[in-house]
Amino acid sequence: MELAEEEQDESLLNEMENSVNELEIKLASAEVKAILSGESDFNNAIVSINSGAGGTESQDWAQMLLRMYTRWGERNGYETEILDIQYGEEAGIKSATVIFSGDYAYGYLKAEIGVHRLVRISPYDANKRRHTSFASVFVFPEVDENVEVEVKDE
Repeated sequence: MELAEEEQDESLLNEMENSVNELEIKLASAEVKAILSGESDFNNAIVSINSGAGGTESQDWAQMLLRMYTRWGERNGYETEILDIQYGEEAGIKSATVIFSGDYAYGYLKAEIGVHRLVRISPYDANKRRHTSFASVFVFPEVDENVEVEVKDE
């Protein structure tokens, strides 16, 4: 690098800069793969979203989560398919199951497991009160159907 600067060789400097940028990208990719090195992290992911207690409010929140996850999947190159969906009576969804197909889908999405909470002024409440809504998210790896199970004779 110093030699290229001393010689004021622009093409060599540009070439070296491009090489450094490529190495940084490869390093970032290797770091992600090292973090996502669990047994099932490389698999497709099945995401199940269920609205919590709270009726329309929670059902609306569950639908927001569904839209958020499917848009994340599309933006990040995952193929998404809604396997099952149960709509609420007024708005939102009671539950939905979505499969995300692509490398490391489960590895990225497994951190979303848990109960998600939203606090907002309700658009469904004429008195404009603050409501807290809950929805649970479960993430499962898609497993190979050719799994061999060995049953011991005991």
